[in-house]
Amino acid sequence: MTETEDGRRIVARNRKARHEYDVLDTHEAGLVLMGSEVKSLREGKASFTDAFARVEGGEAWLYNLHITPYESASLDAPDPKRTRKLLLHAHEIERLAQATQEKGLTLVPLDLYFRRGHAKVTLAVARGKKRHDRREDLKREAMRREAERAMERHGG
Repeated sequence: MTETEDGRRIVARNRKARHEYDVLDTHEAGLVLMGSEVKSLREGKASFTDAFARVEGGEAWLYNLHITPYESASLDAPDPKRTRKLLLHAHEIERLAQATQEKGLTLVPLDLYFRRGHAKVTLAVARGKKRHDRREDLKREAMRREAERAMERHGG
């Protein structure tokens, strides 16, 4: 886990999200967890593979976030990929619901962290990138890195 300047202890990052989606807006949401899940997260055992969020029935839910069961927990460990409720204000849920009604927009988790002892997730309202957009981003990033290297070599 890494500590950021604003007091967040990051447990996991969704590295693919920024590559596969254009992030339009972000929101911080609390996460409803069971005790053994919190202990497992403190050990950094979480994976965002195929994770997404959805607003249903006036509530926000996180799907497919894999939290490895805590090894020292009792036998009744929760399902690692269970659907988890997200804690947001009603106006934020309404805003997210309206945003996802728009064609092509989805809710993607970007990172999972602890702030003041509470598990939080950063949700992004995002639009999926086309394959050629991803290629352009990769080219742009490679050119930027090459320019930085050239500046370092020539004492800039």
